[in-house]
Amino acid sequence: MEKLLSYAMDIGEQMLISGAEVRRVEEGIKRMCCSFGANRTDVFIITSSMVVTVFLPDGSFVTQTRRVVSTGTDQEKLHRLNHLLRQICEGKIEKENIGEELKKALSRKNYPFWLECVAYSVIAGAFTLFFGGNVAEMSVSLFAGLVVRFAILLCEKTVPSKMFSKFISCAVATFISYLAVKLNIIADADKVIIGNIMSLIPGIGLTNALRDLFSGDSIAGLLRAVEVLLTALAIAAGYFLITILGGFLI
Repeated sequence: MEKLLSYAMDIGEQMLISGAEVRRVEEGIKRMCCSFGANRTDVFIITSSMVVTVFLPDGSFVTQTRRVVSTGTDQEKLHRLNHLLRQICEGKIEKENIGEELKKALSRKNYPFWLECVAYSVIAGAFTLFFGGNVAEMSVSLFAGLVVRFAILLCEKTVPSKMFSKFISCAVATFISYLAVKLNIIADADKVIIGNIMSLIPGIGLTNALRDLFSGDSIAGLLRAVEVLLTALAIAAGYFLITILGGFLI
């Protein structure tokens, strides 16, 4: 049971890291332990910690804790983990093969980096047009979105902090926008900045925070809400810093 509980903790941890709400992770671990023959499973999860106690039919119990060091958003990985969890609960995967299947679910390649660059670029350009930008502003926004993705990659390899990454990314996008105004490529930097900020806003994090609060997980919801607020402040700080410098630049 200790090994099986460790597998359940591994799956729950990866689901939490991939952006799943706390209630879904708790229910998943409970159902998985129930399928292993547990009489009762007590699960307590917040965004940075997991505590699970399993009570066995013979009266003994097993407790494990797990420290979650980072969270993000990976819907593809979350889908694979949900599928694996359902198969385990339905008895379609033997207990001896859970570790191997988990490795397969985690080892699958995500989207290539070049595709992420294209996505950031297209999203920035599309939102610039959506907010009333012209073709020139869209072109600058496409380039800024590409540079933003490289800035995020650089931040991930140097300072693995989500808030620092958002701060630098927003500062880079704002600087490119003001530089384009200085070079007379565009007349106004606002729509380019807005288009690039849209891809940095933690919308999924805010949604999960509200879902956790509404489902009764107050601590997890408040922690997620604070994280979202700090991330938004980091984005605003990056914009504000370059805007002050941009006033002198222009």
